[in-house]
Amino acid sequence: MTTADVVIVGGGPAGLSAAIAIRRLGVADVVVLEREREAGGVPRHTGHVGYGMRDLHRLMTGPRYAQALRTQAERAGARIATSTTATDWAGPTQLQIATAQGISTIAARAIVLATGVRERPRAARLVPGDRVAGVFTTGALQQLTHQYHQTPGKVAVIVGAEHVSFSAVLTLRHAGCRVAAMVTPLPRHQTYSPIRLATATRYRVPVVTGADIAEIHGRSRVEAVTLTDGTRIECDTVVFTGDWIPDHELARRGAIVIDHNHRGPVVDGASRTDRAGVFAVGNLVHPAETADVCAIGGRHAATSVRQFLSDGSWPTTPLRVIPEAPILWISPAILHPGTALARDRFVLRVSEFLHSRTIAVTQGEHVLWHGNVVGALVPNRSISIAADWVDTVDPAGADIVVRLND
Repeated sequence: MTTADVVIVGGGPAGLSAAIAIRRLGVADVVVLEREREAGGVPRHTGHVGYGMRDLHRLMTGPRYAQALRTQAERAGARIATSTTATDWAGPTQLQIATAQGISTIAARAIVLATGVRERPRAARLVPGDRVAGVFTTGALQQLTHQYHQTPGKVAVIVGAEHVSFSAVLTLRHAGCRVAAMVTPLPRHQTYSPIRLATATRYRVPVVTGADIAEIHGRSRVEAVTLTDGTRIECDTVVFTGDWIPDHELARRGAIVIDHNHRGPVVDGASRTDRAGVFAVGNLVHPAETADVCAIGGRHAATSVRQFLSDGSWPTTPLRVIPEAPILWISPAILHPGTALARDRFVLRVSEFLHSRTIAVTQGEHVLWHGNVVGALVPNRSISIAADWVDTVDPAGADIVVRLND
């Protein structure tokens, strides 16, 4: 068995940023476990710009951003163990890990889960048809093109119309693959208009709304898809985008309380789970935000980790923050009064397009906050509300309810 003060599971932006901040607070031994051969997470194989503005205050490509975080973590003195997977728990803050050398155990005083998020693939979406080559998620597509410099195909159909879907347009065009259509079952796309203009509009990609993939056709490789409206589109590549689910297997094996809507661990504003000494950060707890938002969240958790190492305190009587439909989920979903939140904001998602932008936060009969949200109420798009009302919460009061005003 090896030991460390803090073990961070996941070497993406949230995990690396947490490691940097925890080391800078004076914690001696911080270990990052990364299952890939190189730390950095998804940005490593995302070739376009758009990274680093909020946390590093400069605009970078994904690979450069990942390299910058790795360099900072190494200079801060964090140990990064690559090709290393945490497979199970061996105690309250002990993990079983697998490497090329075999199975071992690492014991820590605190654990930070930063395992991230993934897109649901074809099988999880129950899409029927032939089982053929040429079907990807955005992540698999980006690795194929940017990391291994291979061409996915000649003509593609993209399933989904959220932010990452439009990123897939750029990836495919970079690889020399024409996009025949982007398909979404929702009534319109869910990204920002400038992003659509710079991608789908620029490359004349039609966005088919109100339809989904009904069937995939082919022999050895994709030859066409049929949509739920009966339209047949000839293509040799299908890319499933978005529809995020956290990589929550380790959290579940640890019997950590999971949010039944977004499927990630329930955390408070200090990134604490219900299990003493175990924190969760990044897209594991809010699927899926941008890399720099995840990095800021990882950095924010460092103070709480340091405090726990100092005094061992762990709150046990949180207030629940309950979203009311059509609000789908909110993070953090529990609250300990007096705890500061990352970016001083709650993040939430809605399940449908809505005209109202006014939200009320109540505790019993008391209105804690009401006002307009930052951003349009659009599915698959980040929405946030200020957290300046947290100090007015009654610690002995009822659960907090977040609802839309008529």
